[in-house]
Amino acid sequence: MNAVATDLLVYAHREDTRWHVPARSCLRQLAEGAEPWAIPLPCIHEFLTIVTHPRIWKCPTPLPLALSAVDAWRASPQLHVLTEDAGFWPLFVSLVREANLRGRQLHDARIAALLLQHDVAGLWTTQRQFSRFPRLRVRNPL
Repeated sequence: MNAVATDLLVYAHREDTRWHVPARSCLRQLAEGAEPWAIPLPCIHEFLTIVTHPRIWKCPTPLPLALSAVDAWRASPQLHVLTEDAGFWPLFVSLVREANLRGRQLHDARIAALLLQHDVAGLWTTQRQFSRFPRLRVRNPL
């Protein structure tokens, strides 16, 4: 199973991004396909924060439209929204310590820990910083 990071969600949603068309195609392929796929819940929160932020976009996405995008993804019968359970904390701490992370990097460790907790080894993203987690297979589908 592969998971999708925040950047691909934003690109697929925002028509004014450089990668909109290929990102939208990737998400459509996942959402309409027969294979299971995943979105970590923190990536959904981060997506909503980014696309509705008035300092990032000249015309930010109205919240109802952003929520509708999330609802459309969640309607995919193969989607798994990944959340934390009892095994999350020790895994998160081990990733943070192994990579000696700080600050914003802790969010990336949270995503990595969620994926590993749910036995999701593949992450689709354009962000290179996830390569610091050797147990993940990071792929840029664009």
